[in-house]
Amino acid sequence: MTTVRIIGAPTDYGANRRGVDMGPSAIRYGGLADQLGSAGVDVVDAGDLAVPRAEERDPDADAPSAGNAKFLRETADVCRRLADEVGGTLTDGAVPLGLGGDHSIAIGSLVGSARDADVGAVWFDAHADLNTPSTTPSGNVHGMPLAAALGLDEFAGSEWATAPGLSPENVALVGLRSVDEAEVEVIRDRGFAAYTMSDIDERGITDVTEEAMATAGAGVDGVHVSLDLDWLDPKEAPGVGTPVRGGVTYREAHRAMEIVDEADSLRSMELVEVNPTLDQHNETAELATELAASAFGKRVL
Repeated sequence: MTTVRIIGAPTDYGANRRGVDMGPSAIRYGGLADQLGSAGVDVVDAGDLAVPRAEERDPDADAPSAGNAKFLRETADVCRRLADEVGGTLTDGAVPLGLGGDHSIAIGSLVGSARDADVGAVWFDAHADLNTPSTTPSGNVHGMPLAAALGLDEFAGSEWATAPGLSPENVALVGLRSVDEAEVEVIRDRGFAAYTMSDIDERGITDVTEEAMATAGAGVDGVHVSLDLDWLDPKEAPGVGTPVRGGVTYREAHRAMEIVDEADSLRSMELVEVNPTLDQHNETAELATELAASAFGKRVL
C-alpha cells in the first residue's frame, strides 16, 4: 500500500497578498487525511516546517545580490529544509505531498525529489513561473520556482535552488493563460512542452494531460506534480492570491488528476497557493483535498 507523507510549508514570502501561509492548515481542516484515506493510501502527517513570519524579516535583505527578488534568503532557508524532508520521505519509501504556502516551495520539492534521481515535472498552473530576479515584474519568488529548479539565468549553479535531475525536455506546463513576455521567450527558446487553455479547449483535458505526463515521464525515475489552485477558474477556486479568469472546470481538474494516477509515475506532489482569507467557506481548500485524492487513485466506482 502507498504511504503518503504530508509536509506543510506555511510560507508567504513569495506572494504579494498575505494569507497563503495559512494554506496548510486550511487544507488539513478541509479533510485531506480523510480524502487520501478514502483513496486507499496510508497517511502520515509530518506537520509543518517552522517558518518565521514575513513581518519579522526584511524583504530586501539580500539586495542588490538578489536582484528584484524579495525574501530570497528566507525562501532559500525554507526550500533547503523542505528538500531534506522530501528526499528523506522518498528514501523511506513514501510519497511526499507538500502543502503550501506560496508556489516558491516547489523549489524545495523539486530539489528534494531530484536529489538522487532523474525526474520530470508537470506544472498545473495559470502561470509559467519562469521569471528570474532580472526579469520578474513583481519581485515575487512564487513566479520563479520552475526557473530556479531548472537553473536558469541567476539561478545557474545555485545549490539550494537547482534540481540536479530535472531537464527541460521532461517539463510540461498545463493550462497557461497568464504568461509574461520574458517567460514566453524562455518557453520558445527552451522548447518546453507548454499547453494553454486554448489547447485544452481544442484538444480536451484528457489528451493534453496524457501527453504532458508522457513527456514528463519519458526516461526518468518519476514525475513531480505541482498543482497551483489558481489553475482552476476562480468560480471553482476563489481562495487564491492571483486568480485568472478562464481556468479549468471542477470536472476537468479531477480528470487531469485521475490521469496523473493512471500514468503510474507520480513521485512527489504539492498543493499550493490556497489563501483561506480570500476563500468562501473553505471551498478552495476542500477542493484541493479532493484533487489530491484523485491523484492518488480515488474514483466514484
